[in-house]
Amino acid sequence: MTTTKREKMRMVRVAMPEQQPSERRWNFDEVNLGLSEALAVAEAQRCLFCANPPCVAGCPVNISIDAFIARVAEGDFSGAAAIIKSDNSLPAICGRVCPQEEQCEGSCVLANKQKPIAIGYLERFVADWERNRGETAPPQIAAPTGKRVAVVGSGPAGLACATDLARAGHQVTVFEALHSPGGVLVYGIPEFRLPKAIVAAEIDGLRDLGVTFETNAVIGLIDTLDDLLDTEGFDAVFVGVGAGLPRFMGIPGENLVGVYSANEFLTRVNLMKAYAPGADTPVFDLYQKRVAVFGGGNTAMDSVRTALRLGAAWAGIVYRRSEEEMPARIEEVHHARDEGVDIVTLTAPLAFTGDEQGSLTSMRLQKMALGEPDDSGRRRPVPIEGSEYEVPVDVVVVAIGNQPNPLLMKTSPDLTHTRWGTVVVDPETGRTAKRGVFAGGDIVTGGATVILAMGAGRRAAAAIDDYLSTGEWWDGTTQTR
Repeated sequence: MTTTKREKMRMVRVAMPEQQPSERRWNFDEVNLGLSEALAVAEAQRCLFCANPPCVAGCPVNISIDAFIARVAEGDFSGAAAIIKSDNSLPAICGRVCPQEEQCEGSCVLANKQKPIAIGYLERFVADWERNRGETAPPQIAAPTGKRVAVVGSGPAGLACATDLARAGHQVTVFEALHSPGGVLVYGIPEFRLPKAIVAAEIDGLRDLGVTFETNAVIGLIDTLDDLLDTEGFDAVFVGVGAGLPRFMGIPGENLVGVYSANEFLTRVNLMKAYAPGADTPVFDLYQKRVAVFGGGNTAMDSVRTALRLGAAWAGIVYRRSEEEMPARIEEVHHARDEGVDIVTLTAPLAFTGDEQGSLTSMRLQKMALGEPDDSGRRRPVPIEGSEYEVPVDVVVVAIGNQPNPLLMKTSPDLTHTRWGTVVVDPETGRTAKRGVFAGGDIVTGGATVILAMGAGRRAAAAIDDYLSTGEWWDGTTQTR
């Protein structure tokens, strides 16, 4: 029997099964457990299958969302996987970490009167279903072109670019500065939100396409872009190194022992297993310690939830605006609060204080009020006079954003960059001012999302393919941040 539109509008969005907060705060296992086949089909059947689906336009890589959901509704999970993977090479990752509420789900017509279709949950389900059964269909690869492309950085932009170039028949080598490929997907996102086995499986898929990975390769130090093009014989280069240089707040005491950038803190835990006994790069012993994380984005939430799992007696977010202005995903804030994270809003740091040995002991804070909107459109935090107070703290993690590492710029002066350190490119193609070099992702935009970086990587791959075919180069550029 056919379900009417009115009946679909009354159907309730399925809930994601998850570990109980009292259990998960003590382990690094994935919090969200994934949908069952029955739940996935039930959720897919809520879809109205619009004639001109706005969710597709809301997706940075334009997945045929309506088509893959239709297959899920029919129970054809293999067909759904094929549709997704024609546009997205990392569906298991995107289904877990992308901010669907701001993109595809935010564009869903059901969002106006009901809850939107759980597109991210369904994408994750389909990808996991295919991987768990080992039924991944062999990808279609064009005949070899004889062209070689270097991809610098193995984060989402680099992986997406490498996938499309390999499918086009080009020989692709990905250079990664760290000892494991995956970029921010492995060093920046905790296991409980994105298991490393998921990233490894997606990267294995690229190896099946013929992509080669070289780790411990710091381009700009070992080889320059000129070396790759002139000495190593690559025909083109894509730069997708992200924005891995942490920002600090510029207040007294940030050099004390116990003050970390979120990059260092998460990299030690995620990539170097600093939580394990006898780790080579341990973090400060957090057992029964007080940990404050400054920032309100997903990285701040990842940091504070990690601190809890490392045994912190108190772990809190300190954010200078209100919770409504927090850029973190709603789900991440919800999970953090359920796990016992204390969220302190409208509060900003003034200084950190230490003992005679240079170790952090306390933080001086100030209450804030919201004033007029600033350039970001959010209301500007304004200090409240006389509201300063001091709180004891053992560890601080600064998670207020990142900027590009200047190493590449120093060794490639013919790349044009902005005053923020990002690379200037043509936004449609990713072409830089240097012939044969393209760029995309956070190195161009500053810190953004996985799916936006992937979209940039795919656009650049199409432009690289065209360049390798025609040899034509247009060096007109548009400044972006």
